[in-house]
Amino acid sequence: MVRDRRWIAAGCVIVIACGMATRTYPSVLSHYFGNYPGDALWALLVFLLWAFCLPRAKTGTLVMLALLTAFAVEFLQLYQAPWIRHLRATKLGHLVLGSGFDWRDLVAYTVGVGIGGLLDRARGMLR
Repeated sequence: MVRDRRWIAAGCVIVIACGMATRTYPSVLSHYFGNYPGDALWALLVFLLWAFCLPRAKTGTLVMLALLTAFAVEFLQLYQAPWIRHLRATKLGHLVLGSGFDWRDLVAYTVGVGIGGLLDRARGMLR
């Protein structure tokens, strides 16, 4: 099964728009869920980016790569050297790298990547 990169790119645009909306209008979901919907969407985007780079990969491979990437970025937040704090102080740096370690983010990432895996599997079953 080969994934169509055009559909993956469209999915990335949708996920980015939804993720930015969670940050722009935080009161909509944050009352119940905090920042975690945005974190789950970020991890879903990581899944989609891996799928874009490896369109022939098995779903399980993409899930593992996305989880490893998301978890690595989260654990990297424990590293607080001046150069990386400066990078995180930028809008893009903060969106990509985050700012501080929170173990609950790992749960949100697992949910986001899991949604990606389920959608990918469902898409494969619909063919």
